[in-house]
Amino acid sequence: MLLIQSSQTARRDVAFHLHSQTNPQLLEEGGPLAVARGEGVRIYDGGGKAYIDAMAGLWCASLGFSNKRLAAAAGRQYAELGFYHTFFQRTSDAVAGLAERLVELTGIENGKAYFATSGSEANETMVKLAWVYHSVRGKPTKRKVIARDRAFHGSTIAAASMCGLDFMHREFGLPLPGFLHTLCPSPYRGMYPDESEAEFGERLAHELGRMILREGPDTIAAFIAEPIQAGGGIIVPPRGYFARIQEVLDRYDVLCLDDEIVCGFGRTGNWFGKETVGMKPDMMALAKGLSSAYFPISAVVMAPAIYEAVREFNKAGGSFGHGFTNSGHPVGVAVASEAIRIYEEMDVVEHVRRMGARLHGHFEEMARDSPIIGEVRGAGLMLGIEIVADKATRQPFAPAFKAGLSFDRLAYENGLVVRCMGDVLGFSPPLIVDENDIDEIAERTWKSLKQLQGQLL
Repeated sequence: MLLIQSSQTARRDVAFHLHSQTNPQLLEEGGPLAVARGEGVRIYDGGGKAYIDAMAGLWCASLGFSNKRLAAAAGRQYAELGFYHTFFQRTSDAVAGLAERLVELTGIENGKAYFATSGSEANETMVKLAWVYHSVRGKPTKRKVIARDRAFHGSTIAAASMCGLDFMHREFGLPLPGFLHTLCPSPYRGMYPDESEAEFGERLAHELGRMILREGPDTIAAFIAEPIQAGGGIIVPPRGYFARIQEVLDRYDVLCLDDEIVCGFGRTGNWFGKETVGMKPDMMALAKGLSSAYFPISAVVMAPAIYEAVREFNKAGGSFGHGFTNSGHPVGVAVASEAIRIYEEMDVVEHVRRMGARLHGHFEEMARDSPIIGEVRGAGLMLGIEIVADKATRQPFAPAFKAGLSFDRLAYENGLVVRCMGDVLGFSPPLIVDENDIDEIAERTWKSLKQLQGQLL
């Protein structure tokens, strides 16, 4: 059990609430962690205990848990116009302004922005737009989408089908037909012993090309990828990987879809993860950091050719047959616009690079002293520690040990929130962390790791 909470809140929660990505039996036995309030990079439970949330909630609270400017921006907008939609040619100055700003920031020249409310919706929107694009060009059979093993792209049906994680599929009979998965670009787990990073990247690209040929190039619409895979274990591709992948996509007329839901808005030490890894996408899905998760809002930024396909399809007078009630919600737009202003004022890229280097340095020091740290990896403030039973052979712990879950529980006890993906310990703290926060995250991590070593060795 993670913890026992016997408060009235906990009892009511167990009685009436089905949680996302939670084991129901464990919840019934141990109860939930009831979060009462947040302040900066910390959250507080109902008893007043503070936790440094080194995962920014779900990779998303980039500006912490109590940003007064974002709250004020939401309040002003609620007072002026609490809701309106963007169907049937409706808009506002704020919606048009945020669309323009996102096109500028992403660097997709003459692109267009489309608004939704979640990362799953944004990723599904990219798939549907890819189908329209190929259909208009006389290639309606190009419908299949290739994702990668260990990818995470969301929880709706198509988005979950693009996930390369069994736990997103097993209960629901997914993936749907037409959603394929190629090799995960993990140097630590995927490279052959005598293989260089360049050779590994070449092999990955070759395998993608073979898959396209096996399926038939006239059936493949798009390839979707996170610049750095988040939920699959903070997987940084080998250098030059995306350049080689792009050659394959260009050869077979396959669109490149960039899932920036975690990596966007400074997380990897650049404005967008595509810059960190050298990706050249046709479309980008944005969410999470877009509003620092203070309002559910997401966006797709698309190249001009994608928009022109939608325009061409409807040239006889039809309307684009896609939309969400809260697309371009005025409060979400106000919060996102304010978040971007804050990122710019704090020079988010430079700040993340400095804080990320500091935390990475702490983790590398731990790795030198710990017999169970196999690899430290990541970029910016998106870092992972993979723990192993044998550093020399990279042998993982037996599943029965539940090493990652054990660390998660120890970290909670030590006032630290992390994300354990199997035996990969994930760190994605709010981007507002300072040197003292970084050092405290490192101290609590090391304390928890030493306790874990005592249990496992």
